[in-house]
Amino acid sequence: MKFLLRKSLLFFYFGKQSTFMNQQDIIKEIGQIRSIMEKSSKFISISGLSGVLIGTYALIGAALGYLIVYGFKSQFGYRDHFVTDEIIIVKLLLIALFVLLISIVTGVLMAKRKAKRINQSIWNATSRSLLFAVAVPLITGGVFSLIIFAKGYYGLIASSLLIFYGLALNAASTYTFKEVKWLGIFEIILGLLALCFPGYGLWFWALGFGVLHIIYGLIVYKRYE
Repeated sequence: MKFLLRKSLLFFYFGKQSTFMNQQDIIKEIGQIRSIMEKSSKFISISGLSGVLIGTYALIGAALGYLIVYGFKSQFGYRDHFVTDEIIIVKLLLIALFVLLISIVTGVLMAKRKAKRINQSIWNATSRSLLFAVAVPLITGGVFSLIIFAKGYYGLIASSLLIFYGLALNAASTYTFKEVKWLGIFEIILGLLALCFPGYGLWFWALGFGVLHIIYGLIVYKRYE
């Protein structure tokens, strides 16, 4: 009787151990499948460090814009020039375009570098979907900004670019990190605040394209890289 009881207990123990091991294997396999599905459905080659660099470029551009508008010896609240001056607008646009160009180059190069490291192609179905999702609000925002620029509503340019950029990031978040969605939401909020405080577009621009990008880049780098 004792022998049968001991045999039953051993059978029950090893059966439980086997079940536990099977559950562990199943959980491990599910994790691997989830990782594969995420790589196939999410564009994870975006580098967090590129976000930090792009934010730094934006802050440098904002500082140059500040010097152009306020000058070197201006007291607080006094401007050497006004943003309505055409030559000032041209200079600010050239700075913005230069910052945009080096930001795109930096983002692409660092994305290629990360994609190579994680064995993911930078140009695939997911990245194409992401590009299309971003292109619609960005192109719309660009055209809208050109229209209000032509109409002379210069004070609305900074806020409109922040809002449309935030909408583009919100659309892109479906295909990449969830942090991109929050970055987009904060960009939209800053754009709306810029509408409420005309004349401070340069400051909101520095916060949105500069500070927020640096914070976002550091978070992504810490969590995923």
